[in-house]
Amino acid sequence: QVQLVESGGGLVQAGASLRLSCAASGRTFSNYNMGWFRQAPGKEREFVAAISRGGGTTDYADSVKGRFTISRDNAKNTVYLQMNSLKAEDTAVYYCAIDRRIRLGITERPSEYDYWGQGTQVTVSS
Repeated sequence: QVQLVESGGGLVQAGASLRLSCAASGRTFSNYNMGWFRQAPGKEREFVAAISRGGGTTDYADSVKGRFTISRDNAKNTVYLQMNSLKAEDTAVYYCAIDRRIRLGITERPSEYDYWGQGTQVTVSS
């Protein structure tokens, strides 16, 4: 069983930055693609960013391209989401997740991810 714990959320003003962290338990973290998703009140969970096992491939939602950066440190079993130039529409609960399937490329579908963290709230005031 893999456990994921997110941290780093908070309340910030528009234009500010935050860095989210997701710490994973287990010794096989480096075998998995990782993703970040978010869910705002009354909306479906949506893809934000993902990163391949080795970190060489990344993918971003159009809404965050150029502002957010996903990275990982396999030695620390941690994936990060650096969020810059935050906007009010970025307000949501942010979740990290693991994709355990061996696949070519990265998937953006929440249903393809197997384990999820509890989420961390990000609130951006305008």
